[in-house]
Amino acid sequence: MSVTHDIYRLVLGPSWSRAAPARLEAAVGDRVVLVTGASSGIGACTAELLAAAGAHVLLAARRVDRLQELADRITATGGRATPYGVDLTDPEAVDRLVVDVLADHGRVDVVVSNAGKSIRRSLAATEGRFHDVTRTDGVNYLGPARLLSGLLPGMRARGTGHIVNVSSLNVDLPVAHWAGYSASKAAFETWLRCVAPEIRADGVVVTSIHFPLVHTPMSAPTYSPRLPGLTAESAAEVIARSLVHRPRLLVPWWVRPAAVLTTLAQGPYEAVQSQVLRWSR
Repeated sequence: MSVTHDIYRLVLGPSWSRAAPARLEAAVGDRVVLVTGASSGIGACTAELLAAAGAHVLLAARRVDRLQELADRITATGGRATPYGVDLTDPEAVDRLVVDVLADHGRVDVVVSNAGKSIRRSLAATEGRFHDVTRTDGVNYLGPARLLSGLLPGMRARGTGHIVNVSSLNVDLPVAHWAGYSASKAAFETWLRCVAPEIRADGVVVTSIHFPLVHTPMSAPTYSPRLPGLTAESAAEVIARSLVHRPRLLVPWWVRPAAVLTTLAQGPYEAVQSQVLRWSR
């Protein structure tokens, strides 16, 4: 990991640092952890890190060949991993995943809801392509909500469980050209905020992580690798730390005041964005 990325993570605050290996092992050892979007990027790095700490990781994504390669790497080093192919936009496939993992393992202790679809597109460019918005909604909101609806009853009955939502700063600071993506992420976050009090009463906790830029295959077409950001490996370490400390919400320290300011001054905030867009034409 480069020095630049380490410095960037320090700027985000102490809660974005690595967890002590012994504490991570105590948190996830012998736990069954389902990681969605596990075929690459943050999901793959998270699965490898948690498997090394003793978790049995269930790898879920569309690309089964990538999942099998990851499972083989994990088992070759003494870890435990089971791949499951699933398309989160397909309700029947999500239901089958729930049935299969519970039949195979009896329970799921932790869900890292990491699968995501990024879409940066203006309103004009979306014309005639609304199916992309629908698919984004399926991957980022409806699929994850359906998956948890199937797994949460078992967690609540056992009186324990942890949901980690891998989200984005777009939820706090919406910007032009990100309407479909931001809306889908905000929808799932709102769903969790409503569900969290219900399941907390039964011992199941929720953590939402609003990541800044993370350099992954998903972000590569949009963002230059020279921009400040986290690596997929460092993002996985943040997720691992959240499994140890179990915060309800993790955002960079500067986001909350910025979100309040942009809400209170919504008109000027939008006017500035509009002017920037005019200059960039």
